[in-house]
Amino acid sequence: MEMIQIVGLGLIVAILTLVLKEHKPLFAFLLITVTGIYIFLFLLGKIAAVIGVLEQLSALTNINVMFLKTILKIIGIAYIAEFGAQIVRDSGLESVASKIELAGKVLIMVMAIPIITVIIETVVKLLPA
Repeated sequence: MEMIQIVGLGLIVAILTLVLKEHKPLFAFLLITVTGIYIFLFLLGKIAAVIGVLEQLSALTNINVMFLKTILKIIGIAYIAEFGAQIVRDSGLESVASKIELAGKVLIMVMAIPIITVIIETVVKLLPA
């Protein structure tokens, strides 16, 4: 039911934006931005619930919490970079949007280094000497 509400909101905003773009392009951009932020804030509660379940599962399976937190941070960076890039793209600044995506990818790579290091160390230990 929530998805229907989000799609309905999106359709209403799309129609309003088409009408506003002709007369007040700035208001159209603001409407798009505010709607995007509203949807993102609406989803934060859902994301928090997923994080809670994953933390419970990691506690039950004795998985190192550092790995889980790192993976969740990586996912967060990906979502935030994509969200920011889409908003900037909506304003017509494709080159800035591309730079935001590049920054997100680099930050993800930096955050993944500890996990990659552990994986490589584990593989090396499994190989016969």
